[in-house]
Amino acid sequence: MRIKLGPRTVDTCLVRDAMLSPILEATGESDAEPFERVMRLYDQHLHSRHSFDSSADPQANVESALARGLAGLTFTEHFDTHPNEWNDCVYDHEAYSATIHRLREIYGKRLFIGKGIEVCYQPQRMDFILDFLSRHEFDMVMLSVHYFGEVPVHKKEHWEGVELHTGTRRYLEKVRDAVRHCAELRAQRGRVFDVLGHMDMVKRYTQRFFGSHDVGPCADLFDDILRGCLAADLIPEINTSSLRQGLDESMPGPATVRRYAELGGMCMSLGSDSHRSEHIGAGFDYALGILRAAGIKHTAWFDNRERTAVAVDE
Repeated sequence: MRIKLGPRTVDTCLVRDAMLSPILEATGESDAEPFERVMRLYDQHLHSRHSFDSSADPQANVESALARGLAGLTFTEHFDTHPNEWNDCVYDHEAYSATIHRLREIYGKRLFIGKGIEVCYQPQRMDFILDFLSRHEFDMVMLSVHYFGEVPVHKKEHWEGVELHTGTRRYLEKVRDAVRHCAELRAQRGRVFDVLGHMDMVKRYTQRFFGSHDVGPCADLFDDILRGCLAADLIPEINTSSLRQGLDESMPGPATVRRYAELGGMCMSLGSDSHRSEHIGAGFDYALGILRAAGIKHTAWFDNRERTAVAVDE
């Protein structure tokens, strides 16, 4: 069977146990079932050696996606423009594009391979970011927040003297500001960013540094962020990487997904945020479960910046 995926056509199939990649066997997941459906799940947040913090082989990422039974994967290599990070970013658009072209030649009839980018929100560098995006083509552009205040949230020294809930609110305030900025940009020039990555990533680090990831007291900020996403035409991501990092819920968790549905949200993006090939598509059964529980019936998939709503249950 062949289906049309935007401008590309691919063969669809169900991937059976015998086709599971040795990549999964190496991590003890050899008994994991591929998704029992014609491939319609897309992992839209993952990294490879084209990001500074990953050494994953891009081809191994694709093989892992095939083993998982995914309809496709979209690479989202880091684009970090803060002056303290730019020199170490390693983003090379020509090399990255060449990799995507090669992978499409090899695998393009078997699954969708998207070229995306994960832009770290840096408002003082937005003119540079917008100019770059206007001159390069992507399937999906993700905006993520990695700072609280003016410093990276992942460094323990930046939490010295900062109480857990104070730091959590500080991060979410940054996300709120980013989403509002997106709405302003949309009013001026149309949608610039497609997906908001790991909305409450701060809890990954409060769990690591404080042993807690309670974001319940920040319901007001989540409402601001979710309403802002709707105003900006920005699709929130369910990021499952937290399930591999000591947390018992995704980013965001079930309560926030339910609230998004209550506010009128109709679809979300799925992302493993994998930096290792064996993590492609990991945690997606969990993500589908909380979407169903919230009454959200579609995921959002991007091809050449065009958004398609894909039914969770077909």
